[in-house]
Amino acid sequence: MSATEPRKGTPDPQLGEAEFRRRFRGQFVDPAFDALAPELDRITSAAWDAYSHHRKAPHTLKAGPGFHDPDYDLATDWIAARDAIVAAQRRHEDAGGPARFLLISGSSRSEHTCPGEMSKSYRLVQMAREILLAAPGTEVEVLELHRLSSEYGRHIHPCKACFSTSPALCHWPCSCYPNYSLGQVQDWMNDIYPMWVAAHGVMIVTPVNWYQVSSPVKLMMDRLVCADGGNPDPTLTQGKDVARAKAIELAGWDYPRHLAGRIFSVIVHGDVEGAENVRRSLSDWLRFMHLIPAGPLAEVDRYIGYWKPYATSHQELDADAAFQEEVRNAASTLLEAVTAKRQGRLVTAGEELHQPRQK
Repeated sequence: MSATEPRKGTPDPQLGEAEFRRRFRGQFVDPAFDALAPELDRITSAAWDAYSHHRKAPHTLKAGPGFHDPDYDLATDWIAARDAIVAAQRRHEDAGGPARFLLISGSSRSEHTCPGEMSKSYRLVQMAREILLAAPGTEVEVLELHRLSSEYGRHIHPCKACFSTSPALCHWPCSCYPNYSLGQVQDWMNDIYPMWVAAHGVMIVTPVNWYQVSSPVKLMMDRLVCADGGNPDPTLTQGKDVARAKAIELAGWDYPRHLAGRIFSVIVHGDVEGAENVRRSLSDWLRFMHLIPAGPLAEVDRYIGYWKPYATSHQELDADAAFQEEVRNAASTLLEAVTAKRQGRLVTAGEELHQPRQK
C-alpha cells in the first residue's frame, strides 16, 4: 500500500431502517408524545432519509476569498465557528482591551441533577474569580463543564482522531460536528473554542476521577487537538479527503500552534490518590501546546479531606484555609504573569524544547 492510501477494515456501523427507527423513537418514550405518533412517524421517516443518504452538513456556502479553493462548499456551521474564533483572536490581540481570563470548572457534579450537591471545583473557581475580578481591567469567563451532565442538549462529542490520520485532516475549528445525519448535534465546542482563543490566561480546576481528569475535562482536551497543529482551511483537503490530507502532511506541514502564548494555571484536588499525576499530565499537555506556565504557585495539587468520608468533603474544604489561600495565590500568580506578558516583561525559558509530535 502507498503511504497515502487509507487503511480500511473495521466493521460497518451503518444501521438498517428498523433499528434506526427504534433508536430514533427511543427519544420520545414519555407519554406526552403518545398523541403525536403520526407526526413522529413522519419525522422519523425524514430522519431516516437524512441518515441513509449521509447528509452530514445539509447547509453550505462557497468558501470565498482567503481559502485555497474559494469554490468549495463549506458547512455554514463551520463558517460560523471560524468567524467566532477570528473575532475572539481580535479580542485577544487588542492591547487596549481588558486582561481576559477563562476559568474552567471541571467537575461533572451539580446540585441540579443526580448528585444533588455542588462541586468543590466550582467553589474553588469562584475563589479564583473573586481575586481576578478585584483587579482593575480584567474580564473573567467561567466555563462550567458540569452543564454537560445537568443541562438539556449540552454535549461535547468525542474526538474522532482525524489528527492520527493526518494533521491536515484535523480542521481548526473542528469540522467533524455537527453531523446531522448521525444526530451528533448541539456540540458545545464551537462555543468553547472562542473562549480559549480570547483568553490571555486560563485556569483549569478539576477533581481526580480514577487517577485521571474528570470525563468532561478529557472530552474538552481531546477536542482541542485541532488547536495544536490543526488545519485552518478545510478546502485544502477538500473536506475529509484522506489521501489528499496524507499527501499534504508528507509534503511538509507547518504545525500551527493556535493557542500558543496563553498563560495557564492548574488546580487539581483529590481525596485519596492521583492528584500529583493528574496535575502533571494537565500541565504537560498545556506546555506541549505552547501555553506558558504562570509559575510554580499556579500549579497546585492537594487533597481535601484525605481518606475522610465523602459526605463531609465540603466541610473539609470549609476548614482547609491553607488550600483556599493556595487557590487565591494561584489566581494572583496567573494575573501577575498575564499582566507581565501583555506589558512585554514576562521572561520564559525552555520553549525550544517543544517540538511537533512525531508519528
